[in-house]
Amino acid sequence: MAAFTKFGAFLKNAWAKEPVITASAAIGLMAVIIPVVSPYTRLTGELNKATPYNYPVPVRDDGNIPDVPSHPTEKLGPNIDWFKNM
Repeated sequence: MAAFTKFGAFLKNAWAKEPVITASAAIGLMAVIIPVVSPYTRLTGELNKATPYNYPVPVRDDGNIPDVPSHPTEKLGPNIDWFKNM
């Protein structure tokens, strides 16, 4: 209990001498602590784990689209070699 009394006296003295610095230190401390204890941090982590990084892209191929790959990892499509050779 003595530690809380000394800490309270320190805060009272700091607030009396420099209220702006004390308030900004309190806001900065809250900015560090609140994300750690927030339930939204856990929920955001769970959503990020459940969301796939790459989505498959369905394409309706009628045979007239030669530059569209049948699979997203296939190396077909517009060639940008002209840009690399500039």
